[in-house]
Amino acid sequence: MPTNPVVHFEIYVEDMARAKAFYEAVFGISLVQMPAPTPEMEMDMWFFPMDRESGMTQYGAGGMLVKMEGFSPGGSGTMVYFGCEDCAEQAARAAQHGGSVFQEKMSIGEHGFCALAKDTEGNMIGLHSMK
Repeated sequence: MPTNPVVHFEIYVEDMARAKAFYEAVFGISLVQMPAPTPEMEMDMWFFPMDRESGMTQYGAGGMLVKMEGFSPGGSGTMVYFGCEDCAEQAARAAQHGGSVFQEKMSIGEHGFCALAKDTEGNMIGLHSMK
């Protein structure tokens, strides 16, 4: 496969208003609501910003916060990493907005820096930056 195969992620939440406020505050973005795929599906979904106009050619996989029956937050099977200018800044914002810092910013050599935080729902997220 010639390109990165990661095209989408979902972060499951219990309290959408709380989770939405957390991610918008930590990353300084606005999430966009998406309607459920069919009327009978009871889902609350909010997308992270995406570059739809240019064919999604900018950096980053598409993803969203999802609240739906049968899918719970937490666990440790998958880690989503968010790109940042300086991951220490977003780690500090995570703690300020109801989450917590699990691992402070640390060097990963020539690959930059990373930090780990928990969101308001108990999901572990990764933060990555080159400075």
